[in-house]
This record gives sequence, C-alpha cells and structure tokens, in this order.
Amino acid sequence: MKMNSLGLPIEETEILVTELNILLSNFQVYYQNLRGLHWNIRGKRFFDLHLKFEELYNDSQLKIDLIAERVLTLGGTPLHTFEDYIKMSKLAIGKNIHNDEEAIALIVNSLSQLLKIERIILNQAADIHDEGTNSMMSDFIKEQEKTIWMMKAWLEEEI
Repeated sequence: MKMNSLGLPIEETEILVTELNILLSNFQVYYQNLRGLHWNIRGKRFFDLHLKFEELYNDSQLKIDLIAERVLTLGGTPLHTFEDYIKMSKLAIGKNIHNDEEAIALIVNSLSQLLKIERIILNQAADIHDEGTNSMMSDFIKEQEKTIWMMKAWLEEEI
C-alpha cells in the first residue's frame, strides 16, 4: 500500500478528498442559503433571526475555509466554482424565503444533510487513521447536532 507524506494511504485519501469536496459544495450552498435568509427574513422575529442567520453564515464561512484547506492538506484541489457546487450539492436551495418557520426548517434540513455527509467522512477518515479529518468532522458534527436541537426547540418540534 502506497502512503503519502502524511502517512495516509494514497488511494483511500483520494476517495476522502472527493467526499470532502462534496461536503465543501454542500456547505457553499448552505452558506448562500443563510445569506438569503439573512437578507430576506421578515416579521416580528426579524431582529433575532437576522442576527442568528448572520452568526450561522459567518460560522459556515469559517468551516468552508477549513474544509478547503483540509482538501489541500491531503493533496487534493478544492472545488471552487458555482457550477461544481450546484452539481455536487444535495441541499435544497432556499429562494425568496421570508417566513421564519420556513427559514428555520430549511436550516434544520440542511444541517441534517450535512451531518450525513460528515458521518461518511468521519468513518472513512477513521478507517485510514486520518485524525486531522476525523477531528474536524467530530467538531462539525457536535456543533451542528446542538444547532439542530436548538432550531427544533424553536420550532417546538422533537428531535
């Protein structure tokens, strides 16, 4: 088995890079959805949600950079065109969402999809002892699970 300079198997690392690029694409769509929600939210909860959406898109922007840098660290090239993002994304695109509950539901659904991708990456990284990717996915998963719990509580829904 051929290993790269990080001590990871080359073939499996290339597969992991592909999955990280899928995650990157989905995060880009999530980020853009959050920007749209931030700009277009209306109603009595405007002030609270406008700030929350800004907090979430700032966090997403940081995660996007971390994912792209991990792809580079593993020897890959991060996707960087909207064409690639749309092609690789599994997330619904939120267009002209003004309603608070519809906005929060989109966030919950998006985070649930991101978690599925992250768990795939977590398992692949664990299989090849890639602690760097594994640690990053663990951190993402922990934060996003908590955000889903809070958003579901806001919606008065069960997990």
